[in-house]
Amino acid sequence: MTILARILKEKENEVQQLLQNTPASNEGLKIRPSLFDALYQNERLQIIAEMKRASPSKGLINEGANPVVQASIYEKAGAACISVLTDTPFFKGTFADLKAVAEAVQIPLLCKDFMIHEVQIDQAKASGASVILLIVAALPGERLQVLYKYAIESKLEILVEVHNVDELQQALKLDAKLIGVNNRDLKTFEVDLARTAEISANFPFHEERVLISESGMQTVEDAEVVTKFGASAILVGETLMRSGEVAQTIADFKVKKGVEPR
Repeated sequence: MTILARILKEKENEVQQLLQNTPASNEGLKIRPSLFDALYQNERLQIIAEMKRASPSKGLINEGANPVVQASIYEKAGAACISVLTDTPFFKGTFADLKAVAEAVQIPLLCKDFMIHEVQIDQAKASGASVILLIVAALPGERLQVLYKYAIESKLEILVEVHNVDELQQALKLDAKLIGVNNRDLKTFEVDLARTAEISANFPFHEERVLISESGMQTVEDAEVVTKFGASAILVGETLMRSGEVAQTIADFKVKKGVEPR
């Protein structure tokens, strides 16, 4: 069984638990800026900074990290958005982490999880998210469409994640504006920045859409490479969670777009 299959099997159990508990009211939630607006036509690469304690491929990354402290550092350092992992079994995150971060920061907030059911979207919004993630590889085509429509109706932005050209075409059929290419294969968890190059070659940059490169960002050179391929933003988790100089790392990653890698 692949890592993705194991995660999705666990998600089915989680959904059953969520269905037994009505999500909290959405009243009083902050109105956050649009992530699309923050990324579109920006002259510099923008950073989606992630709160990430662990992963299936790396194990524990920063188990004792305080999500509010980490997110506050990210916001002050100029991140365009904060991503909070809410999966517990594989990533050691919780919806409580998301809610705590939501109360502490003002910028766009992404609930990073493996969404397979509407109740997860309800929980994400009730916990303060303004953006959710839908992973094409994790959802049959019809289910992807249903959840995308549900999230739109819930007044959330949607980051649609793809890993190959076929999945990109599915994202474009949804008319997704925020499209992320995961450089990590969710079946093997191997990372290759060539995934961004492959998607870039088929991406409709002439339309009002944003390409985001996810995973594998370790150096400024990595950021420069994906910028050359047209990425407007990068999603960075492990590198920031391990960094002793988070603000400097974010500043370094915000390279000018279109510059040839050194």
